[in-house]
Amino acid sequence: MTEHDAAVVQGDPIPKARIEAFLERAGWPAHPRGAGPYQCAAPPRGATSHDEPAHAHRHTTAPPSDRRARDERQRRRWATQVVVTDELARRACAARGLRPPPEASPTLVAESAVADLGSIVATALAHSPAARALLAELEREQPVPDEAAWEYYTRNRDRHLTPDALRRGVNPFHGATDTDFVPYEQARDSITAELRRAAGRRAFFDWLDQARVGVEYAPGHEHPGDPSHPDHEHRH
Repeated sequence: MTEHDAAVVQGDPIPKARIEAFLERAGWPAHPRGAGPYQCAAPPRGATSHDEPAHAHRHTTAPPSDRRARDERQRRRWATQVVVTDELARRACAARGLRPPPEASPTLVAESAVADLGSIVATALAHSPAARALLAELEREQPVPDEAAWEYYTRNRDRHLTPDALRRGVNPFHGATDTDFVPYEQARDSITAELRRAAGRRAFFDWLDQARVGVEYAPGHEHPGDPSHPDHEHRH
């Protein structure tokens, strides 16, 4: 690894210039004048082990200039994780024979996606066609037995009230009749899709956890929650 590299993935360096280019595209320049359009996606202060944004901790003793410098370092570490995820996904797609669609213009990362996936993974999926292609493939691979769909239907009856039952304020757990619920045969496909999507996301997280085990990081580009650097802030 040279002084120009941010990380090494499977023996190949990721140059620091690639991290800075991502920050510029995402609206987070190396020396930001404003928050940029990715404010909801880029937590400047830490991440959980599954990449979710950490609660901001208040540092009342540090001067503003020190806080800005720390936040910029954390932002760069966060961006490194996004770029590394993209690089790992590219390699996984190549190994699987998947051909991701061409790069598209970046879009704002929805706060709901950040809440569901964590800021790093949500942003990687928004920016990386390879990550999206891999996630879609993993979803397609997930088996969903009919027994699992039926169990979900019976355990979540409140989610399958008919529109008329909802208008009448029917209590799904007391006094409701079979006619107040969408029949299982009609709900099965959507339930199966939901369960497959959830299983695909779990598979994606499992893949990512394993894929980045051997990644080496240059000082200043570690995971934002890595306790080995002094700026880290981490919660579970």
